[in-house]
Amino acid sequence: MRVKDTLNLGKTKFKMRGNLPVKEVERQKAWEDNGVYQLRQKLNEGKPTFILHDGPPYANGDIHMGHALNKISKDFIVRYKSMNGFRAPYVPGWDTHGLPIEQKLTQQGYDRKKMSTTEFRELCRKYALEQVDRQREEFKRLGVAGDWDNPYLTLKPEFEAQEVRTFGAFAKRGLIFRGKKPVFWSWSSESAMAEAEVEYHDVTSPSAFYGEQVVDGKGVLENGTTYLVVWTTTPWTIPASEGITLDATFDYSVVQPEGEDRKFVVATELLDDCAEKFGWKNVKTLKVVKGQELDRVLCQHPFYEDRKLVTMMGDFVTTDAGTGLVHTAPGFGEDDFYVGQKYDLPILVPVDDKGYMTAEAGPDFEGVFYDDANQISLDKLKDAGLLLDYMPYEHSYPFDWRTKKPVIFRATPQWFASVDKIRDEILDAIQDVEFFPDWGKKRLSNMIRDRGDWVISRQRVWGVPLPIFYGEDGEAIITEETIEHVAQLFEKYGSNVWFDRDAKNLLPDGFRSEHSPNGKFTKETDIMDVWFDSGSSHQGVLETRPELSYPADMYLEGSDQYRGWFNSSLITSVAVSGKAPYKQVLSQGFTLDGQGHKMSKSLGNTIAPAEVIKQMGAEIVRLWVSSVDSSADVRVSMEAFTKTSDAYKKIRNTVRYMLANTSDFDPKTNALAYDDLEPADQYMLIKYNHLVADLKAKYDSYDFLDIYKQIMNFFISELSAFYLDFAKDILYIDPEDSHTRRSMQTVLYEMTVGLTKLLTPILPHTTEEIWPFLKEPEDYVQLAEMPTPQHFDNEDAVLKTWEGFMELRSDVLKALEEARDAKLIGKSLEARLDLYVDDRNKAIIDALGADVRQVLMVSDLEVHAIADAPADAENFDDGVATKVSHAAGEVCDRCRMTTQDVGVDPDYPHFCARCAKIVRENFPETKGVEFDDFKAED
Repeated sequence: MRVKDTLNLGKTKFKMRGNLPVKEVERQKAWEDNGVYQLRQKLNEGKPTFILHDGPPYANGDIHMGHALNKISKDFIVRYKSMNGFRAPYVPGWDTHGLPIEQKLTQQGYDRKKMSTTEFRELCRKYALEQVDRQREEFKRLGVAGDWDNPYLTLKPEFEAQEVRTFGAFAKRGLIFRGKKPVFWSWSSESAMAEAEVEYHDVTSPSAFYGEQVVDGKGVLENGTTYLVVWTTTPWTIPASEGITLDATFDYSVVQPEGEDRKFVVATELLDDCAEKFGWKNVKTLKVVKGQELDRVLCQHPFYEDRKLVTMMGDFVTTDAGTGLVHTAPGFGEDDFYVGQKYDLPILVPVDDKGYMTAEAGPDFEGVFYDDANQISLDKLKDAGLLLDYMPYEHSYPFDWRTKKPVIFRATPQWFASVDKIRDEILDAIQDVEFFPDWGKKRLSNMIRDRGDWVISRQRVWGVPLPIFYGEDGEAIITEETIEHVAQLFEKYGSNVWFDRDAKNLLPDGFRSEHSPNGKFTKETDIMDVWFDSGSSHQGVLETRPELSYPADMYLEGSDQYRGWFNSSLITSVAVSGKAPYKQVLSQGFTLDGQGHKMSKSLGNTIAPAEVIKQMGAEIVRLWVSSVDSSADVRVSMEAFTKTSDAYKKIRNTVRYMLANTSDFDPKTNALAYDDLEPADQYMLIKYNHLVADLKAKYDSYDFLDIYKQIMNFFISELSAFYLDFAKDILYIDPEDSHTRRSMQTVLYEMTVGLTKLLTPILPHTTEEIWPFLKEPEDYVQLAEMPTPQHFDNEDAVLKTWEGFMELRSDVLKALEEARDAKLIGKSLEARLDLYVDDRNKAIIDALGADVRQVLMVSDLEVHAIADAPADAENFDDGVATKVSHAAGEVCDRCRMTTQDVGVDPDYPHFCARCAKIVRENFPETKGVEFDDFKAED
């Protein structure tokens, strides 16, 4: 042993290097080469399952910080469950169909209309697979463990087949129907959209107030001279107007302003507001009638002589704004459609797929983009003397979330899945689901309660075709036989077969139908909504993969998925099996920039995970994920990652210290039983076991933020600021095989092993680096099991005593700090402490059974009765007073204590009597060696 080692027994130079960006990659390669994920699955065979079903990210572009938050959070759960008694395989997936990929290829110069559908779809498939490979490597770089070689993809034949069967389950229950009613129509995408595919922005529209002449007042209103004052925020839809909607319960006033020959009808409640807007003076009320009395009054359309408009009663009219009479175009609004259906109105839709007005709108409008038609309508109303007022009106309006362009409500023939018929079943299924946060249950329930029927058809080509045939009479053919046959074809050939073959060759051999007496059939050309794709994953993945099970234990995604994947999966699952596809739902907020703004490449405020990993390592991103409240929106900044890096260094350096000071400890031969531990070590072991129980409970409730807080508090407050602080006087100074040292090492080693396991879900690269330095049987910490908290017969008494002592210690630390500030002492080991205590605190000190001087890290300590406290002692309110002075004597070069017995042993002139005795007995060969150049390290 080197001379210096005699000064600090057991202090080993221990190297655990950082350089995370490089070392993580090497470690991940080792995991992959050695099949660590597969080894963990094999170990877990026969255990209860916990299946976290991956919500498929869209296969397009690099991953962003929201992806990292999501995937790492899932990894926390899966790793913990895998190490805590569960078989928890993780199968990642990707959503690979849909408009964005079509758009991407168009941007690259491909013209879909100049190639066959199959050729274009093949380009889409190749692009999607390239994106999957790209994102897969990024997710793996985050340290996420899973079956990356066998992910699920919505474009795989076996998935598409199950999606067709899911559609068949809807059809079997009578939930599939074709109808023409207004849906969100994206003219920029030329396709219908589901509610989950739109986002709302504030817009300003021209709000128009105009008169419509009464031609048949049903004996209530005077014909020819009376005008209903109608309000609209979409003047471009006036060419499609078929009626006027009122509220049956409202009072309506028939009025005549001064100087006007005409009479006007407005809601009585809005009369004063309207009069001010229109500049009416001395308004005379001729009569007041209930809305119901005006039912089926006929008015003249302001543009077309041959069209009459009927008044209708509806429950969507309000007096928040407008006139109480609403322009109604059944082809361009959901409320309009339903009230129009009630009154048997035609559904006029004079706008094409690209948003341009058609010939049905008349020559003044034909070929005009719908938004430009607003001004034409206003001009025509003004020219006819019917426009009473118009003004900007700010309101929330739906936009296509992909193209960021506004959508319109447009009635088109579409295929729908009925939500209304199974709404109660869906709401009942939600009650069996546990939500994190718990408000998620109410949020999803409200969305289902208010949701209309689901438009599932899309006018695109990159997706799963709707498996529908048509007979010669135009009737749709959807039977169990045809559905299963198509599913089997997709399973064997993929969904391209739908476009490669004609209808007859897609039907079962010899298929006959009453709708096609000549045996001729056609096929649907629309594809299914991509939310139907991903929403069918419980059948395409959970139900079919042998290592998984349905329903899943958990779905975990961003809070936007209450109207997306959580929603569509729930509807499809209830339709198929009558139950929810998940037992638990955990939702997270969005990632925002440091100022709380949405991250956007165009704004230049994004931080890519790859950027942080390159600079600091994936462990910093992972630790950051555990440090934020992801139940709400999360702010992301490089400053936050820098702060997280500092926390990581604290964990890393503390563990290095613990490893260094247990390097000569063999748990098989050196470990002591609990009853043989020193009192301070018993206390620390109890505290550690309470931490184990708390952390496992937090893992079980997915409270990663609290896990982070408790771990950091334990490392900083319990270890660094207390236990490891006075540990130096035992680990470095006491004889190597002494009882005190082995007692402390027993606890240090057990804590290091347990904390390494508990940290593995969060910091797997770091804990795998730690693991080889421990004497544990598993080759990888990921193959170990989570620690089980232990309890001891005397733990309540020990805790009570030591917690009382910690209050006293807090007083002492304050007194020592004040003495440092006053330059009485430097480090605490230069201090003599006179401690004056009352009977309660004296009993606590006596009950400790520990070297109080050593634990308080002072060189000299004397305990007195508080009644003997001198006038210059510092008094605390809890029965404690202190007096700090500089300890008498010299500093021992080995233990750094200030004592009066330094040099009493002439062979060791710079050591105190304690250190001289230890060195003489353990290292007799050092007798007479000059130690001046070797100073003990603090």
